[in-house]
Amino acid sequence: MNAHRSSTFGLFVFVLATLMPGPLFADDAGSAADIRIERPWSRVTPPGTPVGAGYMTIVNTADEPDRLTAAESPAAGRVQIHRSVKKDGNSSMVHQKDGVVVPPDGQLEFAPGGYHLMLMQLEDPLEEGDRVPVTLRFERAGRVEVELTVRSLTAGPPNDD
Repeated sequence: MNAHRSSTFGLFVFVLATLMPGPLFADDAGSAADIRIERPWSRVTPPGTPVGAGYMTIVNTADEPDRLTAAESPAAGRVQIHRSVKKDGNSSMVHQKDGVVVPPDGQLEFAPGGYHLMLMQLEDPLEEGDRVPVTLRFERAGRVEVELTVRSLTAGPPNDD
């Protein structure tokens, strides 16, 4: 009888796991509901540098805005949403504590010199060819899993070489 209960429980867990949404990957990009992530990438980090940056294009196909509220990665102790700002000839990074809005039927570009993910307390340096898993959290779309493709220190976004 216990063996029967055990196998029934195992079948239940298997069925439940197959019905639950999991990571969504499509050529390094991710999507969930009305949010699509295109060209997620990062750059090599020099040895001893504990921070890196993540870039991408976030596309919102819904007719309502969505908000990227947080991000996390097993490769970093913390991930924050930042924006580079120039004022009076000086550049600074501003933590976007409340996240960033992706406009309806629009997109938001994360690129050098603008919005980006700060990958802080990196476990290891980012090396060319690495793939860094990141979970993005949106107010409406929920979790979106992506992988940042690490490119050379001087590279631009994928497909723009």
